[in-house]
Amino acid sequence: MGWVDYRRDLRHEGAVLRAMTATMSLRGPDAQGIWLDEHAGFGHRRLAVIDLDTGDQPMTVRHDGATIVAVTYSGEIYNYRELRTELRGLGHEFRTASDTEVLLRAYLQWGASFVERLNGMFAFGLWDPREQALLLVRDRMGIKPLFYYPTPDGVVFASEPKGVLAHPQVPAVLDSDGLRELVSMVKTPGHGVYRGLREVRPGELIRIDRSGVHATRYWTLVAREHPDDQATTVRTVRELLDDIVGRQLVADVPVGVLLSGGLDSSAITALAAKALGAERVRSFAVDFVGQTDNFRADDLRETPDTPFVHDVAQHVGADHTDIVLDSPALMDGLYRSAVLTANDLPSALGDMYTSLYLLFRAVRERSTVALSGESADEVFGGYRWFHDPEVVAAETFPWLAAIQVHTSEPDLQLFTPDVAGALDLDGYRAAAYRQALSDVDHLPGESGTERRMREMSHLHLTRFVQILLDRKDRMSMAHGLEVRVPFCDHRLVEYVYNAPWHLKTFDGREKSLLRAATADVLPASVVARRKSPYPSTQDPAYENMLRTRTRAVLSDPNSPVRALIDDKAAHQLVGGGYEGSSLGNLRRGMEMVLSLDEWLTRTPVSLRLD
Repeated sequence: MGWVDYRRDLRHEGAVLRAMTATMSLRGPDAQGIWLDEHAGFGHRRLAVIDLDTGDQPMTVRHDGATIVAVTYSGEIYNYRELRTELRGLGHEFRTASDTEVLLRAYLQWGASFVERLNGMFAFGLWDPREQALLLVRDRMGIKPLFYYPTPDGVVFASEPKGVLAHPQVPAVLDSDGLRELVSMVKTPGHGVYRGLREVRPGELIRIDRSGVHATRYWTLVAREHPDDQATTVRTVRELLDDIVGRQLVADVPVGVLLSGGLDSSAITALAAKALGAERVRSFAVDFVGQTDNFRADDLRETPDTPFVHDVAQHVGADHTDIVLDSPALMDGLYRSAVLTANDLPSALGDMYTSLYLLFRAVRERSTVALSGESADEVFGGYRWFHDPEVVAAETFPWLAAIQVHTSEPDLQLFTPDVAGALDLDGYRAAAYRQALSDVDHLPGESGTERRMREMSHLHLTRFVQILLDRKDRMSMAHGLEVRVPFCDHRLVEYVYNAPWHLKTFDGREKSLLRAATADVLPASVVARRKSPYPSTQDPAYENMLRTRTRAVLSDPNSPVRALIDDKAAHQLVGGGYEGSSLGNLRRGMEMVLSLDEWLTRTPVSLRLD
């Protein structure tokens, strides 16, 4: 995190930087540091993963007694060893074994274009005193977060909104535009929800100098002809995955794998086990008390996860741990408050955040790094709605259309008519959808199914995946656990994105390429299993507790959320008489009411819906 101000001497502003840095203590439990210059100040909380002894930050390079570049950086550069070798050949000397120093030296060698050479997940602020310029850079897929707030004389930035909001010049204001973004599920690139707050877009480089803020995209998804046949494509996907998983297992701390029993996480687990050889891979799975025995199939989940998890663990010889959660834990006020603090914003996904938070807490007891199967569905077209003609044809974001198609519950107009009218969520989503489609690059003459499925892939890779990556980052880093996402390697994303849809579904199923590429290392049960999303509790006791708590909030005249909620919606929420799923309108509505109420109660946010 950091602060640049061209009219103030920041060498005397250590207290502000320390206050900002303190908000990131959970993300970086191992070390902290402050660096101050005349017009720039950096703070850092370190999670030590590579070069535990000499990799502290902020890190600088000095020449002739003066600092010539400084950085505060979060993430991992997976090709740092190759870059270090290349830079040494060009005359650079290194005093640490860290990837952070490689980043600094790469900038000194190649300038801002060095970011195009990086393979990894990263977000960083880099200050060049010679040019009096700050670079804010985020990885291509947006795995690591980075927010900034332009000020009249510079900028404030941090990995999370709370770091920026800790600065005395940055007010915490939610206006109508922010509330639209918060509840619409469209994930507008660059939108920071709080008024004036921006998020560095995936694949974006922001330069701040005395002339202002200048944004450049150094990477986007580009349509290219796919020259390979089916066999070559499958082989290439496997070669890429072998290389990616091997790179992402490198760490100076214990590494594990998140295992759900689906194709994606099972493939990562099996490939990790293969790469580790004689060393047993650690795997971790989440489950709920009674979930397997009392499982109810629905439109999204046909089978419980645990039997498949155990098949994979046994097949690869993993050192496996089940993390079993119960409804009281999922509704525990302390845990839900911790989730809200980590996320900085309320959410309608309730137990899907809390369970992830509790899973990562348990994983952190045995590992500092975990590999995840996240994003395979976006890359390979795995969600069932990719294969639902009604959803594919819908003129809106597919995940929104899927909710409409796959729930039989009544529509829920959560907000009062005045608030709903001011928000115009339908109009906001429609405009966001049109903008998202305009960003899609097409091949000349591309039409019909191939054109539409390219749009579907692009929407998921640039919008929907950001919701999931944000959730995973906040919930894991709240415990100082680094989650790596092999399927977000830009080489794999680019290659599969440009494979024709008929290749991605050549066997008539979802994720045909991934299944074919990894079938040899997986148990038959997983190869045959259909897509099942991240689990959500089906325990009726959870919904009863959720409804009881919602009823208490909506009957409290002092509840700050009560004035926003429509009376009819309130009656629907607390009336009961349904069995909701995690995607159901009513259950999501209750989760949002509770989360929004606590957020307005506990945080110093100012609500201005004018």
